[in-house]
Amino acid sequence: MPIARLSEQDDFPAAERAGREGLLAVGGDLSPRRLLRAYGRGIFPWYEEGQPILWWSPAPRFVLFPREFHCGATLKKVLRRGDFTFTFDRDFVAVIRACALPRTGQPDTWITPEMRDAYTELHRLGYAHSLEAWSGGELAGGLYGVSLGRCFFAESMFHFADNASKAVLAVLAGTLAKMAFNVIDCQLPAPHLGAWGARSIPRRRYLELVRAGLRRRTLRGSWEKIPLRKW
Repeated sequence: MPIARLSEQDDFPAAERAGREGLLAVGGDLSPRRLLRAYGRGIFPWYEEGQPILWWSPAPRFVLFPREFHCGATLKKVLRRGDFTFTFDRDFVAVIRACALPRTGQPDTWITPEMRDAYTELHRLGYAHSLEAWSGGELAGGLYGVSLGRCFFAESMFHFADNASKAVLAVLAGTLAKMAFNVIDCQLPAPHLGAWGARSIPRRRYLELVRAGLRRRTLRGSWEKIPLRKW
């Protein structure tokens, strides 16, 4: 299928029209309306500085079912030892800025200033959320993503301290399982996520999960008071 070219007014084509690598459309904007429309249809933006906005819907899709998270003995020990304390939505801006920092072997970041501003606005509107791990009062790790219905669309994670990102994902999965979320979207395969239970599923199955999840009310607003899963 040809790649769609979007103006600010155009809607997305169906996710099933994406090519083998998952690229569906080019252009448009990162307005809250368009981003929420994209996630609700199984589509997400991913591009680098200097590129136009690229919209993706890969097949298969890499997901983590919250109840399938594999919390091994070592990670359980870290969590029970109390190396970290965890909060929702305490410092979204710090989390997304940390996620945007260059990684080893990756001098560039896809989280451009435009992307940071767009997701910070989604956070202000109550759709994007961060989960932070703290150690000694300092930010040790975290992740952020978008929540619609009972689906959580994870975007990025980071760590400044050993085990912090693992611990954050464990707490997220455990908490979302208690909240009856049906899927955590991880977008593309990653070996470290696979070790914790994430797996590839057909795009058609993923889109069914999203549609089912969107039948439930979105928990919009701050998540600061949501009880966290204790391992």
